[in-house]
Amino acid sequence: MLFYNSRYLMAQLGSLLFVAPAILIAIICHECAHGWMSDRLGDPTPRASGRLTLNPLRHLDLWGTLCLLLFHVGWAKPVPINPYYYKDRKKGIILVSLAGPVMNFLVAFVSVLLEGLLVKYGSRGSVLITILILLTEYSARINIGLGVFNLIPVPPLDGSKVLGELAPSVNQLYRRWGPYWQWGLLILLVVGVLSVPLSAIDGAVYNLMWDGAVRLLRLYAVGGGGAGVI
Repeated sequence: MLFYNSRYLMAQLGSLLFVAPAILIAIICHECAHGWMSDRLGDPTPRASGRLTLNPLRHLDLWGTLCLLLFHVGWAKPVPINPYYYKDRKKGIILVSLAGPVMNFLVAFVSVLLEGLLVKYGSRGSVLITILILLTEYSARINIGLGVFNLIPVPPLDGSKVLGELAPSVNQLYRRWGPYWQWGLLILLVVGVLSVPLSAIDGAVYNLMWDGAVRLLRLYAVGGGGAGVI
C-alpha cells in the first residue's frame, strides 16, 4: 500500500510540473486580456493598478488558483476597471468580460496547433519532444477549462458580468446575494457537481480545435510545407 501511494504521489507531482506552467500562462493571458481591452476602450485603471503585466503574482487569487490546481478550473483576481471611461458602458463591460475567455481559447488553439506540429514533425522517441507535446496539451486543456469555466453566468465569473449587462434583473439578483455566490461555486466544485458537464464541454472544444489544427496542417502539407502523418 505504501509503495502504491508513493507511486501515486510521484505521478501527481509529475503532473503538477506540467499543470503549473500551463496555469500561469492561462491566468496571465486571461487577466492581461481584460486589462488590455479596458485600456483600449479608454480606461486607464488597469494600467495604473499595474495589471498590464506578465507578473503572475499580480493576478493570482488564492482560492481560484487552488481550484485550478485541484480541478483545472478556477479564476484570478479581477482586474480593476472603471466603466465610466467607456463611450458605451454596457458594450464596454461585455467586451472586457469576454476578452479573458476569448484570449484563453486563442492560446488553447495555438497550443493545439503546436502540439499537432510536434506530433507531425517531431522525432518519435525523443524525450524532449514528448515533454513538449505534454506541455502543449496541458496548456490547451487548462486554457480551454479556464475559458469555458469563466463563461458560466455565476459571480465572480465573467459570464455573470455579461449576463448582468444583458439582463438588469439578473444583475440585481447577483448584488443581493453578494459573496455567497463565490462560496456556492466552491461547494459545487468540491462536491463535483460541475465536473461531468464541464469535462464534456472541455473535451468537445479540445476535439474541435484538434480537428481544426489537423486540417490546417494538412493544407500546409498539400501546399508544399512538408510531409508527414497526423
